Amino acid sequence: MRNFILGVVITILVLVFGGLGLALLGFFPTRANVTPPQMESHIAMSALDNSVDRHAPHTTNPVPPTDENLISGMKIYAMNCGVCHGDLDRQPAALEKSMYPPPPNLIVHPPDDAEWHLYYIIRTGVRYTGMPAWDKALPDQDLWKVTAFLSRISKLPPAAQEYWKKTSGGVAPPVSESAEHDHDHN
Repeated sequence: MRNFILGVVITILVLVFGGLGLALLGFFPTRANVTPPQMESHIAMSALDNSVDRHAPHTTNPVPPTDENLISGMKIYAMNCGVCHGDLDRQPAALEKSMYPPPPNLIVHPPDDAEWHLYYIIRTGVRYTGMPAWDKALPDQDLWKVTAFLSRISKLPPAAQEYWKKTSGGVAPPVSESAEHDHDHN
């Protein structure tokens, strides 16, 4: 039994130090212009979600989702986030294919995470990606406005939708299936 446990420990140590050695000798790919393997993406997204769930305080957005705040959040997003996460015109982001892992296009595929989850990611950033921590660049109120906008992209009130169309050359904001379904029955 003692030899078996010793064999397991030695095997684990060989794997850990072997992997570390391969990494330090440059055998792992570091290119940012390729699509990540599906398994790597799944592991990374699961790790991110679980880390946020563990570390982020489940706070309520102190910024009310008024037309003014949502439009302000849209403006802040367009100025700071659109180059990586997609601009209001719903075209692919300029840097989308140049980053590894590629950032999600939040306009075409709006996030479905809770506001506290989005806020935490915006505020603290995501290590080993191009996502910076915005807490030192933008005031907390602005971070919450962007959070409010992102969490309501598919169900913006009419004034915010009108501003979106005006600033994006007439491109309408994405509408969720439930919002379309509600509209059909009114």
